[in-house]
Amino acid sequence: MEQDNFPITNWHEDDKPREKLMLKGKNVLSDAELIAILIGSGSRNESAVGLSKRILASVDNNLNMLGKLSISQLMTFKGIGEAKAISILAAMELGRRRRSEDAVELQKINSSKAVFEIMQPIIGELPHEEFWVLYLNNSNKVIYKSQISKGGITGTVADTRIIFKIALEQNAVGLILTHNHPSGNLKPSDADIQITKKLKIAANQLELNILDHIIITEASYYSFADEGIF
Repeated sequence: MEQDNFPITNWHEDDKPREKLMLKGKNVLSDAELIAILIGSGSRNESAVGLSKRILASVDNNLNMLGKLSISQLMTFKGIGEAKAISILAAMELGRRRRSEDAVELQKINSSKAVFEIMQPIIGELPHEEFWVLYLNNSNKVIYKSQISKGGITGTVADTRIIFKIALEQNAVGLILTHNHPSGNLKPSDADIQITKKLKIAANQLELNILDHIIITEASYYSFADEGIF
């Protein structure tokens, strides 16, 4: 009996669609495996992957044709109820909308001013401190930005583990640290200097490069790199 006829719960861990995606990445999954994740389960005699293969075969394995099926047409397949049919059509529609949108042009960092222009609207006018990190690819383009912590009027905390966990998840090459000073004072505190040194040492161990630490205020900024502190 083919594996498609066995419940997914009985499959080897590497062959289960959800686990396979987590272990090996989304690109290695077949169309049927991705649809199986959407529907969650098949029927008593057929796995979710087997059912997904059968649905795809009905449209000559063409995702564009699959997206044109109606809810009632999908529900003719044993194991597909209204909720599963809706999930499939919703995913197809998201894919269609994604194709119709222009690819996002990543912002390139070529100066400390470029960082200020990105971050000032986000943290420059806040009444409390926030610590953010910009994650860059090898072309110095911002692939992700994340709030690491949110603090009080006079300080915030940068969690080293969170910062580098995100860097590894995003396949970042470079990082730029940023935080705001609600007081408007651009001078870095001793704590600012110490956390920067600590993070640079940790980054080197992971072969990551911290390019700058920038303090943002409403009207201006202070760059550790520009001031020669790095």
